[in-house]
Amino acid sequence: MSDYRAVQSAVRVEKFRVWFAWASGNVIMFFIARGTQHIHIVSVVTQALFVALFLLLTFTAIRMSNAYNRKAAAARREVLGDDL
Repeated sequence: MSDYRAVQSAVRVEKFRVWFAWASGNVIMFFIARGTQHIHIVSVVTQALFVALFLLLTFTAIRMSNAYNRKAAAARREVLGDDL
């Protein structure tokens, strides 16, 4: 059972890191966008790039969280003997 607990703890920490990095990246992008808002063409380009980057980062963070959830579920099935 301790092996499952270790996997659960590792999954929780890694998911926190993924979402913390996602939030940090979005805050940095927000500050850059705010800094360039008065330079018209640069502002339009940076906002378009940041929208695309936001969607890509969100998609990646969700996929990574789902992968960690699958890893935790596999460890749980292994410990409890619920292999299908």
